[in-house]
Amino acid sequence: MDQNRDVTHLRAKADKYRMLARWVTDPETAARIMELTQELEQRANTMDKPSDEQISKRAREIWEENHRPTGRDDEFWHEAERELREAMAGGETH
Repeated sequence: MDQNRDVTHLRAKADKYRMLARWVTDPETAARIMELTQELEQRANTMDKPSDEQISKRAREIWEENHRPTGRDDEFWHEAERELREAMAGGETH
């Protein structure tokens, strides 16, 4: 499964529905279409972030690469999260 492709697809679908809602004359139907658009955007935003499991795995790798120091958990977590976000934005996988 290509997560970046899926996120792009969801966002494109949301854009398509948003345009459709502009052409619909029934206010209730337009509102429901806009709700669907928001749901698709929210799902895409959720998918576009690394999971806690991915971050934890990478943070552990970083911790081990740094000879397992104590008290730097937050530092390694944030570094792992940053790396994974950058990789996702660039279309790479870690």
